[in-house]
Amino acid sequence: MAAKPPAGDPVQDAPQVAAPQHAAAGLPAIRHTLRIAQQQMGVARTARTLLKVNQKDGFDCPGCAWPEGDKRHTAEFCENGAKAVAEEATLRRVTPGFFAAHSVTDLASRSGYWLGQQGRITQPMLLPAGGDHYEPVTWEHAFEVIAEELRALGSPDEALFYTSGRTSNEAAFLLQLLARTFGTNNLPDCSNMCHESSGSALAETIGVGKGSVSLDDVHQADLIIVAGQNPGTNHPRMLSALEKAKAAGAKIIAINPLPEAGLERFKNPQTPQGMVRGAALTDLFLQIRIGGDQALFRLLNKLIIETDGATDELFVREHTHGYEEFAATAREADWAGTLTATGLSREDIEQALTMILASRRTIVCWAMGLTQHKHAVPTIREVVNFLLLRGNIGRPGAGVCPVRGHSNVQGDRTMGIFERPAAAFLDALDKEFGITSPRHHGFDVVRAIEALRDGRAKVFFAMGGNFVGASPDTDVTEAAMRRASLTVHVSTKLNRSHAVTGRRALILPTLGRTDKDIQASGKQFVTVEDSMGLVHASRGNLAPASPHLLSEPAIVARLARALFGGQSPVDWEEFENDYAAIRDRISRVVPGFEDFNTRVAAPGGFSLPHAPRDERRFPTATGKANFTAAPVEYPKLPDGRLLLQTMRSHDQYNTTIYGLDDRYRGIRGGRRVVLVNPDDARELGLADGSYTDLVSEWKDGVERRAPGFRVVHYPTARGCAAAYYPETNVLVPLDATADVSNTPVSKSVVVRLEQSPTA
Repeated sequence: MAAKPPAGDPVQDAPQVAAPQHAAAGLPAIRHTLRIAQQQMGVARTARTLLKVNQKDGFDCPGCAWPEGDKRHTAEFCENGAKAVAEEATLRRVTPGFFAAHSVTDLASRSGYWLGQQGRITQPMLLPAGGDHYEPVTWEHAFEVIAEELRALGSPDEALFYTSGRTSNEAAFLLQLLARTFGTNNLPDCSNMCHESSGSALAETIGVGKGSVSLDDVHQADLIIVAGQNPGTNHPRMLSALEKAKAAGAKIIAINPLPEAGLERFKNPQTPQGMVRGAALTDLFLQIRIGGDQALFRLLNKLIIETDGATDELFVREHTHGYEEFAATAREADWAGTLTATGLSREDIEQALTMILASRRTIVCWAMGLTQHKHAVPTIREVVNFLLLRGNIGRPGAGVCPVRGHSNVQGDRTMGIFERPAAAFLDALDKEFGITSPRHHGFDVVRAIEALRDGRAKVFFAMGGNFVGASPDTDVTEAAMRRASLTVHVSTKLNRSHAVTGRRALILPTLGRTDKDIQASGKQFVTVEDSMGLVHASRGNLAPASPHLLSEPAIVARLARALFGGQSPVDWEEFENDYAAIRDRISRVVPGFEDFNTRVAAPGGFSLPHAPRDERRFPTATGKANFTAAPVEYPKLPDGRLLLQTMRSHDQYNTTIYGLDDRYRGIRGGRRVVLVNPDDARELGLADGSYTDLVSEWKDGVERRAPGFRVVHYPTARGCAAAYYPETNVLVPLDATADVSNTPVSKSVVVRLEQSPTA
């Protein structure tokens, strides 16, 4: 039997701290998985549901975007994937009675953990103007409210259509079609806050804003560099791929300010030996100072250039552009500056170089540790330079591997969820549907918040996600949202965004990945694209949490009918009735999706084309892969300050909080902790177990404060600190963003630590 949700918020005043662990997964992961699953789903439902996760005839995990191989395990999921499934397939329900008992004011006082634990939302709910309680509403009236607000706008660009990475390809395609039929490219998405820097750098340098490797490439690599990423918590199934690569002889270099258990040793729960001993993964750990990655790769590139025979001269000559300018810039790198920027020793870097030169097939994987800095795009360009020098793009076992954090965030972008769409995409869309899409750029996440703040946007529509919880500068973001005339959230469960509303607000409950989807033409499936460009079907197997739920495609289609009436050339009802009709249209608009319905019907789906990987063809402005040359940057710290990175706990997926522990880091029973190097703590007079306020410093002089954090002496890089988001998002200034990509710089926040009155 499933457990009831917590009645009140748990006390987090005194988190318990033990030594960090040095191995991931194993028996503790199994125990924790089963405990959480049973609490949410009960025993029978747990078995029925988890055995369908990531299976060819099952549903795609709503967690991370790591791909599955052709041969699947019976249990093809990780601990955090099982938590994500359990929270969606929970037997707990949020009914109209819950909203009658809990005002919006009350909900706003609750933690994200408590909100998420309440269960699945069962009916559409409306917060009327001036009200403090959501009230049940019919779907028809809900769509009338949205259509009324949209029609009343002075310009289509006063509307914002946000997308979370859980959204299916079909729903994403329909949402961007609705927005562009309405007349706006305001399609911000969660990618703006995470891998936008990756896409910006890769599109410029290799012509495709996606990773270039397959799962087989990972297994075949000689060297895998994992930079700014914690797969043990954020992409646990990646550890199995690293284990397989190690067994085949690969070496692994981990580059990170924090040591992470998952990269030290992996106790694979699929094998008896893995459960008992596990496999050591990292051969060399480079504990880099936050933001020092560009400097490191620049020096490595200089050393490669200066080593006889190390550069793949044939590849550089035939397939690249800009080498001479890049090489001249790289030769200017010096040891002293690099050691200052990185905090590394010369011996560490020389050892890394030895491993690099011994590898013919090298992959670089990265995540937010590289993408959320002011100089994130130049950093990733430098990673591309590093791979181009030795011909490590378009070769089996080699390439770029930005590891996406949400299960279809890459697919949503492929479907046209982008505020700056390519002209060719809009031309194809207009030709297929007989519409005229706007050509001017729309708002990304940061610019959307600014538009709400300044009164230039008035209606906010979110397809999934927790926009308020995920966005930077919490106080500014929440004030901006409250200026909207209408906020709408298509959701499965409660989160902070439902408690921070416009003048009116709607919650539209939707089917999840685990739910059966029955429409007029019969049972439906949706599709997703994983982090390596594989597209496959996802089919839920559970009865929906309520008879009042609509699927995401149905919600978009019905809203479009309410908004456009008979004035739209698009047959929206057909799309609701049969998702195959959506896929037929996608096949004629989006390159690589030709004959979509036939190809996706094959077990495991199909792989999208990738010119650099498949043909060593680079569709850039020069027609070749581009070397780039940029000044080396890294954060400079005033005396007495630390550089803070925001991060997830192990009981967390993005802004969803599953529990209050971070098992691998030794934290239990609370999230308001700040990890500080013991030597830094002593210099700052911060005893382990003392409490401090985190205060960020930015050029605008505004005080941004996160109070009451327990100091934890932890083996971080010197000068660096770490704490969990979304609690620390309040410290990230809205206009502190990456050059080019405009991604919030959540991994390099200058903070001072002030004594807290919290005991």
